[in-house]
Amino acid sequence: MELELNLEGRKAILKEISREGNQITIAVDDEVFNVDLVKVGPAEYSILYKGKSYNIEVVPGREQKHYTVNTFYFSHEIEVVDAETRYIRSRDNAAGGHASNIIRSPMPGKIVKILVAVGDAVEVGQTVIIVSAMKMESEFKVTKAGIVSEIPVGDGDTVDGNQILVVIDAE
Repeated sequence: MELELNLEGRKAILKEISREGNQITIAVDDEVFNVDLVKVGPAEYSILYKGKSYNIEVVPGREQKHYTVNTFYFSHEIEVVDAETRYIRSRDNAAGGHASNIIRSPMPGKIVKILVAVGDAVEVGQTVIIVSAMKMESEFKVTKAGIVSEIPVGDGDTVDGNQILVVIDAE
């Protein structure tokens, strides 16, 4: 498992190397730590590292995958960027925002269903294609009304990341 942690402007890559009971070996930016980690409350954890005990509290933030991590002396704001977060961000970026007229695949996947045909008029918010990637089905919706001018893929096709799925010309 690999996670990116954004800690108040600093990015760190956290990798779990091994786990046996409470004994966990992790790498943070390639520096390896062997810790004993125990959840002692709903949001509290006890960590033993090199003979020292550390207690932390992990409080969910206002946004998904954002947390406040409290220690005895300090408080830190952390964002966890995992595979799901990266997927959602790439999908949102692939949509290109409100001015886009090209829908692209954010990552490799498979076309589940195409809901429009070339020549169809589409409205903002209308689902035009469904793609399966990372065991999740994603509906891609129109961000700008128009006429479908091109669909270079078909139902069941395997697609690459950033591949064009549907082109919509403005009305």
